[in-house]
Amino acid sequence: MQNAPVYVLLPDALVVLAIVVASRVGDFCSDATTRRLIYLIALVSSTAAGVLFAIQSFDPHQYYFFTRMIVIDAFGSVMKATVSIGFAVTLVYSRRYLENRNLFRDDVFLLGIFSLLGQLIMISGNHFLILYLGLELMSLSLYGMIALRRDAAQSNEAAMKYFVLGALATGFLLYGISMLYGATGSLELGEVLKTVASGRINDVVLLFGVVFIVAGVAFKMGAVPFHMWVPDVYQGAPTAMTLFTGGGPKVAAFAWGLRFLVMGLLPLAVDWQEMLVILAALSLIVGNITGIVQRNVKRMLAYSAISNMGFVLLGLLAGIVDGKAAGAASAYGSAMFYSIVYLVTTLGSFGVVMLLARPDFEADTLDDFKGLNQRSPVFAFVMMMMMFSFAGIPPTVGFYAKLAVLEATVNAGLTWLAVLAVVTSLFGAFYYVRIVKLIYFDPPADTAPLVCGSFNRALLALNGMAVLVLGIMPGPLMTACLRAISHTLPL
Repeated sequence: MQNAPVYVLLPDALVVLAIVVASRVGDFCSDATTRRLIYLIALVSSTAAGVLFAIQSFDPHQYYFFTRMIVIDAFGSVMKATVSIGFAVTLVYSRRYLENRNLFRDDVFLLGIFSLLGQLIMISGNHFLILYLGLELMSLSLYGMIALRRDAAQSNEAAMKYFVLGALATGFLLYGISMLYGATGSLELGEVLKTVASGRINDVVLLFGVVFIVAGVAFKMGAVPFHMWVPDVYQGAPTAMTLFTGGGPKVAAFAWGLRFLVMGLLPLAVDWQEMLVILAALSLIVGNITGIVQRNVKRMLAYSAISNMGFVLLGLLAGIVDGKAAGAASAYGSAMFYSIVYLVTTLGSFGVVMLLARPDFEADTLDDFKGLNQRSPVFAFVMMMMMFSFAGIPPTVGFYAKLAVLEATVNAGLTWLAVLAVVTSLFGAFYYVRIVKLIYFDPPADTAPLVCGSFNRALLALNGMAVLVLGIMPGPLMTACLRAISHTLPL
C-alpha cells in the first residue's frame, strides 16, 4: 500500500462533477438546449473518465481512501475504464432511438450518469456498506430509466418486476452482510479476510452469510435460478434502456462479486465455489437451451446473457484448487477478460437492433433481420461478427474468451463442467447462426432505408472490427487483465 495521492480520484471526481453540472444546466438554458447539453456532458465526461481510468490501470499500487472504504487499484481501473467507455458508446448508439420516441430527455441522461457512478462505486468498494450503496445507486437509477416511458405498459411491467425482484435480492445481500459482520466484527474487506483466515470464528454463521452473499451476486449477474427478471426486463424495456441495463452493469456486477468473494472471502473459496458450480451449470443449460425457442431478439439476447454469465462464473469458480491459489490469477483474469468481451459484443448487437428500429417500430423479431445484407453490407457484417463472437466461433474474440475460461476450468479439475459448457454452447450456437442465416440468405422482409449518422456508422463498424481484431490478437487485453488481477489479489 502506498501513500494515497488525491489525483488518483480525478476520474471518479469527473463523473461526480458531471452530475453536479448537468443537474444545474436547466436553470440557465431552454429545454431543448438543456437536453443536448446534458447529453454532451454525459458523453464527454464518461469518455474522458474512461481514458483516465485506462491510463491509471498501469499503476500497480493500491490506494485507499475514506478510512479504507474505497480502493483504487489496477483491477478496478480496468473495470471502470470498461464501463465508462461502454456507457459512452451506449449513449452514441441510443441517441436516434431515444429521439424517435420522445425519450431524448435530461432525466434519462442524469439517471444514466447516476447509474455509471453507482457502477464505479461498486467496482472500487472496499467495505460491505460501500459495495451495497454502489449497488443501490446503480439499481435505483436503472429502475427509473426503464419506467420513464409511462405510456408503455410493457416498460412499466418490466420496471416493476426488476424493482420487486431487486428488492428481494437486496434483502438477501443485507442479511448476508449482517451475518458476516456478526461473525467477523468488521465490514472492511481486508479485515474480514484476515478474521476469516484466522479460523477463530463460528463457521456456521459465516457459511450462512456466504450463501446469502452468493445469492445477491447471482441475482445481479442474472445467473440461474436468480434470472427470472432478465428476459422480461430485456424484452419489456425500450431497447436503449435494455442496453443501459445489460451492458456496463453486468461488468460492474462481476467486479462487485469478485470484491465480495475474492477480496473479502477468499479463505472460504472452497465453500462458495461449490455454490458457483451449480449456478454456472444451470445458467449454461437454461440460457443456451431456452434461447433456441425465442422469436424475440431481445429476449433471445437475454438468455444469451444468462449463458454468458455462466461462463464468467466458470472463471470465478476455478481460482482455488485443493486450497492452493497457483492458478487463481489465470482463472480470475480469464473471467475478467470474458466480461469485457461480453460488453463489447453486447454493445454491437444492441447497436444494430436500435439501428433497424424506426419511430413506432421495434426491430425486435427474427424476421426483422431478414435480408439485412442487401440493405447494408456493413451492418450485416457487424451483426455477423457479434453473433459469431457470442457463439465462440473463430477468429472472433468470443472464441478466445471461451477457450481461456474453459482452460482455467479444466486446470481446476472440473473437466465435466468444461464439457457441459462446450455441449451447451453448441446448442446456443444454433440461435446465433440462425440470425446470420436470416441476414445473408433470406429476402428482406422490410425494405425501409436504414437511417444512421456517419459517426454512429463509423463507431458500429469499429465495434465489429474490434471483435475481429481482438480475436486475432487477444494478447494485449489478456495481459492487461492478468496483470491487473495479479496486482490486486490478496495472496
